[in-house]
Amino acid sequence: MSQAADKSVALGKPRRRGRKSLAWSARPKDPAPRGTISVKSVRASAGEGKHRVAIAYHSSKGVDDYVRQVVNATPMQVVEIERAGVVGAFIKDLSKRMGIPSSRIFSILGIPKATAEKKAAAGEMVAGSGGQAAIGMVKLLGIAQEIVANSTAPEARDFDAAKWLGLWIERPQPSLGGRKPADLLDTPTGIEVVGRLLGSIESGAYQ
Repeated sequence: MSQAADKSVALGKPRRRGRKSLAWSARPKDPAPRGTISVKSVRASAGEGKHRVAIAYHSSKGVDDYVRQVVNATPMQVVEIERAGVVGAFIKDLSKRMGIPSSRIFSILGIPKATAEKKAAAGEMVAGSGGQAAIGMVKLLGIAQEIVANSTAPEARDFDAAKWLGLWIERPQPSLGGRKPADLLDTPTGIEVVGRLLGSIESGAYQ
């Protein structure tokens, strides 16, 4: 794509599809292979029965693969992911994928740097509010990638949604009272607000 990701990029008229909210539904996945981080089985809501939750981050497959897993997860799977958190290494890989310094993404997600580094080195899970904020960032990535996928513009083919999102969340937004989206991502409500703003971009052009 010829234009830099931090500039306004018109992606043409999007294909009309039903937009998913920050909680998605889809078919359950197969169990994760041995040696990966997965979430325990849960009993789904009435009529869904019991599912093996197998949303797992594999560093060899990359951040985009994990985003696809979360986007296609059932609501009950998303609940369990949010409860369990994310493996520490994922957050460092996420910072690279989005082009954000690791120290900055730790701050955005509300995770102390020492804690994040320790969890990443030990292969441990980052749970609690920091883990939920990381999952929130994954959901925002899913929205950004869906916007690009729905676009009919030729420029969309090679557009890097993750790098663009890394820049966009650091830009003050008038609709947020001049705040940066990144400043709101450490709370569930902030993630919802930013998700709605990001989704509204599909009306025509990136801002």
